[in-house]
Amino acid sequence: MQCFIIERRIPDAKNLTHEQLVEIARTSNAAVESLGVPYTWCVSYVTDEAIFCVHEAEDAETIREHARRGGFPADRVMPVLAEFGPHTAMG
Repeated sequence: MQCFIIERRIPDAKNLTHEQLVEIARTSNAAVESLGVPYTWCVSYVTDEAIFCVHEAEDAETIREHARRGGFPADRVMPVLAEFGPHTAMG
């Protein structure tokens, strides 16, 4: 599977309540189950005006299908080309 970053532009995302995030998570989990193909939702980050999600799937179209089934925006679906962090400095 390939890793993707998904940008979901949601006005005032910063104001989503815990209960709303719980409902979004439940909806996302149900959409994942309905796909019937390998798919992993790794983590999501809420910012002022968007939610950024890290998902793993075979291709971008599967990511978009998850969004359609869940009723979520998927304004940008970007494949991760490389990963690095502090550990990268070790060589």
